Amino acid sequence: MQSPHIPEDEASRLHTLRSLNILDTANDERFDRVTRMAKRLFTVPIALVSLIDEQRQWFKSSIGLQVKETDRDISFCGHAILGKELFVVHDARVDPRFCDNPLVIGAPHIRFYAGCPLKLADGTILGTLCIIDTQPRLFDDDDRQAMIDLAVLVELELQAMHLATIDELTQIPNRRGFSAIAQQSINVCSRQQISACLAFIDLDKFKAINDTYGHAEGDNVLTLFAQELQATCRSSDIVARLSGDEFVILFTNTTLEEAHFIMNRLQHNLHQVCQETKRPYQLYFSCGLVRLDGQQPQSIDELLRAGDALMYQQKQQRKSAPHH
Repeated sequence: MQSPHIPEDEASRLHTLRSLNILDTANDERFDRVTRMAKRLFTVPIALVSLIDEQRQWFKSSIGLQVKETDRDISFCGHAILGKELFVVHDARVDPRFCDNPLVIGAPHIRFYAGCPLKLADGTILGTLCIIDTQPRLFDDDDRQAMIDLAVLVELELQAMHLATIDELTQIPNRRGFSAIAQQSINVCSRQQISACLAFIDLDKFKAINDTYGHAEGDNVLTLFAQELQATCRSSDIVARLSGDEFVILFTNTTLEEAHFIMNRLQHNLHQVCQETKRPYQLYFSCGLVRLDGQQPQSIDELLRAGDALMYQQKQQRKSAPHH
């Protein structure tokens, strides 16, 4: 048996998937409608909307299968998300990648599999729409196109959910998207005793830039700041725009000292980019850094409130600083 490889964009892919807050949720008619159509159209016993989490595939919709998830390392869908095209296995019993797979030699006795990767607009692949048969079968061009058409229906629903969690201007998570994934991350950090820090950030004198140079330039500043956040932080860190000129970062496996170092590097990078782009102003920010207390459970809202309070203190202390 061949276990599926891990996609190159795995960290960001998982961030996006978890920001949707869709895993382990109840059945949804929007997805069940499509799997019912697939089951009927192709006359198969099983049709699924499968989302690939870190170590499992979880079924948002499952027609003909009683379980809600299976291990990722034995999943067919784990292979399907590695490409952008429809993934078809005509007869798993004679395919060296799957012939001794537990899902082939045991229940549900997969022989035929067709899985269409479910992509967001930015190309991120979250899972598949797939059909399964207990008999080998052919899959012609008409079948392939019909499967792709059905997958688009699922993609549209996922895209709508994604847009509700992404800030339209900066294209990074908004407060809703951040809260979903950050809460899950700090729960893991607490259980595993992993260090984590939250940075609550507010741009200094942003209103003055808006008033002096116009709202279009203000939008450019917000977009630039989001880009520098992403460039400075690691892929495992979670960045978001909370509202207006407020941003946040959740650092995992990071000490408070390391987080301070990263924030100083961010300020340095902002100075450089403003000089390189010949902007008539410099960008500064105030920041409240909070360390996760691994000894007791904390909510993301508690961390945000603590970070906001510390940020406000810093902003008040720095109002008389030279750059202000």
